[in-house]
Amino acid sequence: MLRTPQLLSRPRTWAGRSSRVVRAHPLLTIAVGVVVVALVIFLARAWATRGGDLDEALRLAPAEATRVSFTDWTGIRERVGADLDADSTPEEVHEMIDEAYTKDLTSTSVLPDASGLLQQHFGWSPATLDWELYTQSTEGALMVGHLEDMDADHLVEQLTSMGFTAPEDDPADGGVWDGTLVPFSNFTDSGIDSTISPQLTYIAFLPEDDLILASDGRRYLSDQVESLGDGDLHEPMTDAADRLDDPLSAFVYDGDFTCTEIGLGGASAADQDQADGLVDAAGDINPVGGFAMAAEPNGDVRVAMSFENDDQARTNADTRAKLAVGPAPGQGGTFDERFELGKVAAEDEVVTMQLRPKDGTAVLSDLANGPLLFATC
Repeated sequence: MLRTPQLLSRPRTWAGRSSRVVRAHPLLTIAVGVVVVALVIFLARAWATRGGDLDEALRLAPAEATRVSFTDWTGIRERVGADLDADSTPEEVHEMIDEAYTKDLTSTSVLPDASGLLQQHFGWSPATLDWELYTQSTEGALMVGHLEDMDADHLVEQLTSMGFTAPEDDPADGGVWDGTLVPFSNFTDSGIDSTISPQLTYIAFLPEDDLILASDGRRYLSDQVESLGDGDLHEPMTDAADRLDDPLSAFVYDGDFTCTEIGLGGASAADQDQADGLVDAAGDINPVGGFAMAAEPNGDVRVAMSFENDDQARTNADTRAKLAVGPAPGQGGTFDERFELGKVAAEDEVVTMQLRPKDGTAVLSDLANGPLLFATC
C-alpha cells in the first residue's frame, strides 16, 4: 500500500538549544502547503506507475496464453547506452542488440534477428519500440509492440513498398497485412544476419493505442485484434508477475508450462534420478501455479513462484532455497556456479528469490529455457 510521507510536527533543537519560532505570513503558509501537496501527489503518482509498462503489456495478453515474455526496449537502450532513433542505421541497431545480448537481456524477444530489416524497411524496430510482449498458447502466438506516437499511415507505406498484401478493410487500423509473398531475402541492405521471424508474417496496426500486432497466423491475429485486452491471464501467472517490480526483460509461465517445459520431465533418466534425490533431501515441495523470472535494471535476476496458498509458499521458500544452491541436473554443474542466492521470501501465496549472476553467466536465458530443478513440480 502506498504510504504518504509523514511531515515533521515537532520543533527541532540543535545542540540542546531550542530554535526561535518565526511565524510566516498566512499567504506564504498557504502557498507552501499547496506546493507540498502537489509534490506529494506527484511522487505518489510516480511511485504508482513504476513497472507500468509490464502491467500494461500483461493486460493485453490473451487469456489462454501459457507462456508470456516481456522486453522493455526503452530500458534496455538506456542500460547499454544506445542513443537510437528512427534514423539510426541497421548496423547501429545490431550493435545495440549485440551489447544487450551480452548482458542477457534479449532472450525474451522475437525481434533481434530481424532488427536490421525492421529498422530499414518496416519503420520500427528495437531501436524505436517502447516495449514488446510475446505470448504463446495452443491457439497461436502473438507479438505486441508499443510505439509511442505511432504514424500508422507511414507504416502502411512501408509495408506496401515491401510487397505486403493489403487488407481489404482498414489497412491503417486493425486490418491484417499478409507478408507470405514478400521476398525478404532480397532486402540485403538491412545489416548483418537480418532474417525475418515467422511471427512477423501477418501484421496489424492499432494507432489509437500506439500498438503493432503480429503473428504467424492470419486468423489468430485477426481474432486478437478484435478481442485484445478482453481477457485476463491465469491468476497464478499474474500473482507471480506482480512481484517483478520494473524488469528489463521477463518470462511469465503458467504451472503446466513450467512443469513440462522448464522442469525436468524431458531430462535424462540419470538426471531425473539425481533430481529426485535432491528433492527428497530438501523437503516437501508443491506444484507451481505460476512462474516468473526477470532481469532487473541493477543486473540481478528475480524469480517468483505462486502456490495454492500461503502455507505452501512458506514451505516451498525453504525447500526451493535449498535446491537453488545445489547441483543443476539437466544443465550441468551447480547453481552456485551461475549465481549467488540472495533473499528468499514468502509473502501470501508467492515465493520470491533474488539471484545475483556471476560474471559471464546468462542466468535468465539459461534457466528460463532449460531444465530448472527449483521450479520442479
